[in-house]
Amino acid sequence: MSGAALGIEIVVVFFLALFLLHRYGDFRKQQRMVLFGTLLAWYLCFLIVFILPLDVSTTIYNLLIHLQPMYSVSPVLIEHKTVCEHIFCPFFQSTQRVCYKPWSYIPDGIMPVFWRVVYWTSQCLTWLLLPFMQSYARSGGFSITGKIKTALIENAIYYGTYLFIFGSLLIYVAVHPQWHLSWYELQTIGITAANTWGLFLLVLLLGYGLVEIPRSYWEASCQGHLLIKTYFKAAKLMTEKADSEENLEDVMEEVRKINESIKYNHPLRKNVDTILRKCPVEYQEKMGRNMDDYEDFDDKHNTHPTERSLSKLHKQVIYAVQRHNRTHVQWQILLEQAFHLEDVAKNETSTSRQFVHSFAPPEPVGWFRRYIYTPTVEWYWECLLKQWFYRILSVLLSLFSVAVVWSECTFFSTHPVLSLFAVFIQLAERDYNYLYIEMACFITIFFLCTCIYSTVFRIRVFNYYYLASHHQTDAYSLQFSGMLFCRLTPPLCLNFLGLIHMDSAISHQAKEQTAYTSIMGSMRVLSFIANGFYIYYPMLIVILCIATYFSLGTRCLNLLGFQQFMGDEMTSDLIDEGRELLRRERRKRQRIEDGESRRKVKYTPSSSQTGRDSIELLQDAEPLDFNAETLTDDPLQSEPGRYFSMSSSRSRIFDDV
Repeated sequence: MSGAALGIEIVVVFFLALFLLHRYGDFRKQQRMVLFGTLLAWYLCFLIVFILPLDVSTTIYNLLIHLQPMYSVSPVLIEHKTVCEHIFCPFFQSTQRVCYKPWSYIPDGIMPVFWRVVYWTSQCLTWLLLPFMQSYARSGGFSITGKIKTALIENAIYYGTYLFIFGSLLIYVAVHPQWHLSWYELQTIGITAANTWGLFLLVLLLGYGLVEIPRSYWEASCQGHLLIKTYFKAAKLMTEKADSEENLEDVMEEVRKINESIKYNHPLRKNVDTILRKCPVEYQEKMGRNMDDYEDFDDKHNTHPTERSLSKLHKQVIYAVQRHNRTHVQWQILLEQAFHLEDVAKNETSTSRQFVHSFAPPEPVGWFRRYIYTPTVEWYWECLLKQWFYRILSVLLSLFSVAVVWSECTFFSTHPVLSLFAVFIQLAERDYNYLYIEMACFITIFFLCTCIYSTVFRIRVFNYYYLASHHQTDAYSLQFSGMLFCRLTPPLCLNFLGLIHMDSAISHQAKEQTAYTSIMGSMRVLSFIANGFYIYYPMLIVILCIATYFSLGTRCLNLLGFQQFMGDEMTSDLIDEGRELLRRERRKRQRIEDGESRRKVKYTPSSSQTGRDSIELLQDAEPLDFNAETLTDDPLQSEPGRYFSMSSSRSRIFDDV
């Protein structure tokens, strides 16, 4: 099984990253370069998260094997003691247990190469390639050369800042008489600078997620509170939807003017056609009808736009269309959620204990809902079990958050060991339970990543950066998320290794380092960071958790004019507005379904009625006068939703009958 676990996880993680990219991106419309860069960034970050537990278990096994010759223990047997007990208490008891090789053991020499490739590839992506690709995808140029030129100009200041900082550090090191740094130490300084930047942002996001995730599940267990919050979201989203529609109308008006001013033989006409292809179909048809393709271009007319102004307009069209489509899809999703919550509130008082939906599902019922998730099972889950499940899950996540906060504040203490996660790992070392070690590491890292990545997915910077599911995330936001993931994941894993006392630069213990820590280099080159910032800065997480618990950030945003959900009393106007919007949408959808049901009834007559109608058609068929001004005397016209079943040609066919 040597190396098999590594290969399996590499394949599984790839499909996980591909699934998430398919959920948030659009494989059919977005550029291949954007999709590939985002997929590679997400894939590398998920690899670090999933492979690090294997590195920890392999390192612990190698450490126990290396300690055996110190006490003359046989190669296959090792005393049932912890590492510290081996060092300080060489008098063993008689009980011996087999130190077996873990099933996920990775042979020597593989992990250092693997981590070096993964880490440096992710760093090249986040600091060099992704910023350039981000500007390239956002550019409104009409050719590859124009987009590359725009991307280089936008990133000139970005790259220039890095070169200035790196050059200043080199000059400082060169003139300092006590420092004689090699290439390895310079490399370590660069890694330390990147990890310091990541840790600074990491603590801010972690302090929010540790409180908000357990609280979100607790609020989800309260159906009434969740429904009120949905009303609030509906009011805000309708405002954003109206704003996006207005913005799209303004941009389309500019496109219409450009389309009318630049004729078919103008040199820039191909650029205008490129812009038109990015517009919605209804606007393309409208502009196509109002344009005279045979009107020649005349230089004596008014001034025409330049290629630069067309590039700017092209960029505005892409953003406006993407925002309009995103808000439309989000509105439909929010409507489904609100209608479902209202159905749950109605079904809670049902005596039949069968869940009844207000509207029929858009897709046919499958075998799962027909035989397993029946209306009775759905009622028990939605109205009874789901609330208690979310409450229990919220309590467990709250305990996990408390353990993380306590360990972040005490992980530097090695005698005694105060970090709870370090205690759990050392207990597993005592029993040589490598599966428990890997599961404990994976669950802890997964929880930390959930707190951080979920915060990243919820960030909204003035609608300029926003991750939206159902294929509604634009290229700029996808690549920005890849940049953040590549910058946050390495310091997150280093912080986790510090929590379990597997980072000797922080724990100051003479223990064998993991392969991941070895490629990071020794942080003792910059002692003020290893002994100061890395130890004491994570304590700030306590203050951030308290601020998140009392919603200080939400209150500040509300005072600045950004409407945030503050409960029933503070946001009652928006809640009432959202309730009325959903009531209006419910009536509209109900009318549509009623009309469709009546139409189905009209078009599915009984066999006897069909026979009588056929006889009447054969006996009383008369030609219809299509030149008449009105056809109100015809019974088919008096009822909406009906179509003409006879024509003049049909009547001439039956003239001889």
